[in-house]
Amino acid sequence: MSTLPLRVAVVCSSNQNRSMEAHNILNKRGFSVRSFGTGTHVKLPGPAPDKPNVYDFKTTYDQMYNDLVRKDKDLYTQNGILHMLDRNKRIKPRPERFQNCKDIFDLILTCEERVYDQVVEDLTSREQETCQPVHVINVDIQDNLEEATLGAFLICELCQCIQHTDDMDNDIDELLQEFEEKSGRAFLHTVCFY
Repeated sequence: MSTLPLRVAVVCSSNQNRSMEAHNILNKRGFSVRSFGTGTHVKLPGPAPDKPNVYDFKTTYDQMYNDLVRKDKDLYTQNGILHMLDRNKRIKPRPERFQNCKDIFDLILTCEERVYDQVVEDLTSREQETCQPVHVINVDIQDNLEEATLGAFLICELCQCIQHTDDMDNDIDELLQEFEEKSGRAFLHTVCFY
């Protein structure tokens, strides 16, 4: 069993809902965690499905919050976006893009298959320097507030189980199989190298 906390990254598309809810819960459980998005821009729901609010990754959660309050406080209060942004700004200042991070993690968890593909593609395109392995695991989580919470607890439970294995590299496949059976969700898993 490792005494060092796992270095965990949680990644969704915009670093807003799913990755931030998991970041929040993992942080409270003592994990060394960071969260990211893989999109080219940060997108939040707008007044209509074809009219999202689009921001640059440099925009702070506070700036997004104030922008949406100015646009339509009632709408963004009702749909939970202001509450979500309020939580986000208590965790970190702004969303971060995975492709811009060169830190090393033991475990990277993604929240949808498209994001998993983007993370794997980014990691495999980098020049290998240390050959240190990183396990990339996808857990499909729908992008709504309720599923983000359920998914975050599932991610946390998985991280706790991995943290307590004697040999993550050897035990992870069996552990993921148990989690698939227990949760009824399919997991994708691959190993990349730094």
